Amino acid sequence: MPASPSTARAINDRLALRLLQQEGPLTAGQLKQLTGLSRPTVADLVERLTVSGLITVVGESGEQRRGPNARLYGIVADRAHLAALDVRTESVSVLVSDLLGRVLAEASAPIGGNTGAEPAEERAVALVERAVKEAGADRPHTVGIGAPGLIDPGTGELRDSAGLPGWHRSLVAALQERFPEARVSVENETNLAALAEQREGAARDRDTFVLLWLGHSPGAAVVLDGTLRRGASGGTGEIGFLPVPGTAALPSATDCSGGYHSLAGADAIAELAREYGLSGPGREETGAALVVREAAKAAGRHGAGSGPGDGTAEARPAARFLDALADRIALGVASVVAILDPGCVVLGGEIGQAGGEALAARVEERIRRMSPLLTEVRASDLGGTAVLRGALLTAREGAQDELFAPRGR
Repeated sequence: MPASPSTARAINDRLALRLLQQEGPLTAGQLKQLTGLSRPTVADLVERLTVSGLITVVGESGEQRRGPNARLYGIVADRAHLAALDVRTESVSVLVSDLLGRVLAEASAPIGGNTGAEPAEERAVALVERAVKEAGADRPHTVGIGAPGLIDPGTGELRDSAGLPGWHRSLVAALQERFPEARVSVENETNLAALAEQREGAARDRDTFVLLWLGHSPGAAVVLDGTLRRGASGGTGEIGFLPVPGTAALPSATDCSGGYHSLAGADAIAELAREYGLSGPGREETGAALVVREAAKAAGRHGAGSGPGDGTAEARPAARFLDALADRIALGVASVVAILDPGCVVLGGEIGQAGGEALAARVEERIRRMSPLLTEVRASDLGGTAVLRGALLTAREGAQDELFAPRGR
């Protein structure tokens, strides 16, 4: 059944707006060429989008020809302001951008474990308000939130999870109350990181891959044929609960400390580093990332391989630590590869990015020995910033769904 005229206009408008967002300002002639639409149809949609305030003339093409130069049309970037949040166990980071994704303001604040639910919630909301005002806006049009824990696939809400602060679940409602006209959504942090790596990072050329998030607790996100897979209960990628050899006990339904978490979590990595005479500041994921980064630099700087006689005396402990860490990470990666055969695994989070090629190459070499399935292992391009970038992408898509489908006349 053919589309109605109004539906066809909406489809054409969305196509043109997507092109303007991806390519930057374009002339009507360029839009005609890229969309394949007729000249009258393009002229009609340009007029319609201009009247609606979604695009405007931003210059001239500069082409040398008779008569006036063709007008360049671009998206009105400040038509909407977008807010992205990265909600960690003890901190919140906020980023505000315009409709083109240009960052206008950033802010972050620690929220200690002893902070009550209401004060923590209020501090997070106030942080968003300050960032939005700094960006020159009264309110965000859409808000995308990345948080640890499971997202209920039926309601889209963050499920109650053991070990997570209670204010995480109430934050969406608090933001919605403070900004009643905004669209607020929440997604698992690792899923958002995978979306960012697919669009802007290490998996740009991959439709199928797995992101292994290495941070406070390990997590995974699965993208198959270009689509993020969440699972029946929203729990795809809860790899911290994976039973693996080398742990003192089995994980339970409420505690992953007996699973893969006890080998690849930030505290476990920091402890492993100390066993090899290396140390970082504290036992948080930032400390683990720093010690992994320094080890990767030392091993690379002195050409240390994995053999006991390779490299200098300074580099050998770093290389041995990276070998031991790669052994641990490979246990989780091998399980994912055996089930999904993704062809590519990205080591994400601050720790995955810190290990760089030195760690990724070691993990890939182990997977080659453990599995007949060819798998490329890459280091993250975005690291810990991937959650914010992914949250911003979802906020921008939410705004586009609303703004980029103007009703035809």
